Amino acid sequence: MNFLNFSPTFITIFLLLASNVFMTFAWYGHLRSLSSSPWVIAALVSWGIALFEYLLQVPANRIGYSQAHFTVGELKIIQEIITLSVFVPFSVWYMKEPLKLDYLWAGLCLLGAVYFMFRSKMV
Repeated sequence: MNFLNFSPTFITIFLLLASNVFMTFAWYGHLRSLSSSPWVIAALVSWGIALFEYLLQVPANRIGYSQAHFTVGELKIIQEIITLSVFVPFSVWYMKEPLKLDYLWAGLCLLGAVYFMFRSKMV
């Protein structure tokens, strides 16, 4: 499978999804896995994980902007949708927090943001 045969839109979304998985673990994973460690250790581990996030996120935004022709605002909204899509399963399965209806309401608000950011392309 040649990664270069996929559309720039697909590559952008795939890389943003992968980068967000790393970033979610960098930001929140230490709360469970390193809770008894000093914060400095948690920060260093998180920075190490975040490096991989940046190695995926930077090319994703460059490809999305220059080849898929997303605006910066559109890239940001795509990232926010992906963030919620990654965060909800992470919080439920990894952090063992209850699934709340508030996630649905947040998702519906994001759908409104998607509409406003992409409405000029819908016409």
